[in-house]
Amino acid sequence: MTTPDHQSPASQPTAKDRIYRSPMALVGGVLLLAVIGWLGFDALFQGHGRAPWLALAGMILIVPLVIAFTLRPAVFAGEDRLRVRNPFRVIGLPWGEVASLRSGYSNEVVAKSGRKYQLWSVPVSLRGRKKAEMRKSRAAADAGRGGVQARRSLGFGGMGGMGGFGGTGAAGLQTGPTRAESDQVMDDLRELLDRRGEAESAQGEVTVRWAYEVIAPTLAGAVLLLILLVTG
Repeated sequence: MTTPDHQSPASQPTAKDRIYRSPMALVGGVLLLAVIGWLGFDALFQGHGRAPWLALAGMILIVPLVIAFTLRPAVFAGEDRLRVRNPFRVIGLPWGEVASLRSGYSNEVVAKSGRKYQLWSVPVSLRGRKKAEMRKSRAAADAGRGGVQARRSLGFGGMGGMGGFGGTGAAGLQTGPTRAESDQVMDDLRELLDRRGEAESAQGEVTVRWAYEVIAPTLAGAVLLLILLVTG
């Protein structure tokens, strides 16, 4: 009988990164690109004179910006580092270099150097926070009413007391989330920071890379549009 070989640490499967993106931004980006494509290609193939060139320059300028601010932003949270993909930059932060994760009117990560980086893909929703607080208050109120009904039922006794809970018992409690989605994401990231901040493999330097794949076509479109407007 043969025994399986022990896997070396290097060959051990690593956990996949958690990816956080804004669903509303993704939907908005797809819709905007559809409208821009419809109008732009119509001008390209049906326009006259300088209209096709202006449409082409406008699309080269606008499409990268739409992608940058809607489809591109994402946060990748791994066991060793946090990677923040913003519209024009990609920031890599080992957990050992993260000082804190702050939530206010925007969500941001603060490095130990004092630099702050906004999390574009995790926007703060004040409306979401308000809804979550309302659900939390309703759940607390339902729980309180359930306790009162239970005490009344026990006081009357008999089999009839079993129906005293009605819709306010355990089954009638508010089951919706009592934390806004973006706040829950920040809680998850803080849990990872607390758990992995001191890990040896989570140490290193903060890296920042500019997104030239977005910047270059945007500048090209702007220059082409400027030339067409000046020479027109």
